Amino acid sequence: MTLNYQIVPVTPFEQNCTLLWCDETKRAAVVDPGGDIPRILAAVEERGLVVERILVTHGHIDHAGGVAELAESLSVPVEGPQEDDRFWIDGMPQQARMFGFPGVRSFVPDRWLKQGDTIRFGQVGMEVLHCPGHTPGHVVFFSDAARLAVVGDVLFRGSVGRTDFPKGDFDALIASIRRKLWPLGDDVAFISGHGPMSTFGEERLSNPFCGDGS
Repeated sequence: MTLNYQIVPVTPFEQNCTLLWCDETKRAAVVDPGGDIPRILAAVEERGLVVERILVTHGHIDHAGGVAELAESLSVPVEGPQEDDRFWIDGMPQQARMFGFPGVRSFVPDRWLKQGDTIRFGQVGMEVLHCPGHTPGHVVFFSDAARLAVVGDVLFRGSVGRTDFPKGDFDALIASIRRKLWPLGDDVAFISGHGPMSTFGEERLSNPFCGDGS
């Protein structure tokens, strides 16, 4: 089994929507379809993929604004985030008005995720880690076999997620990174919600917010 990925930047926030797929079966998941649904569908078609589910790291509009439309278009289930982000998802229309996103709808996930859950597509299984701080219900998806994590807005190359939103918590965010991400291994590469990829080892060395020297 080989886990492949393609990052598809979407929305004016340049959010990293990610296609994940099983190389053997071409079965796929779409992580954080924040908007620009035609662009996401074009990438799916170009790769010859069959999307089995939509995964959501957290309820901010740039990550979840296109979930309802894409789920309806593909007739697939939605999994995530953890239920403490329900208020963000319920408030999606208000977020849309605030940031000028037209036609955005709220949704109810088919499965709220929690720490220790597994999500599957094709022959791929990924572990769910509940990593609150940026939002209270933020989750991370991790493949031990591929040494790859999709971390949403928990961690970035050289930075960490904002915590000045409602129910954000900086101390909880740093604890999530140090207690749940670092133990996965320095060699793990991660896809952030924005910006370039990095590894947990590189961030432990150099990240001024959560590195070993901070």
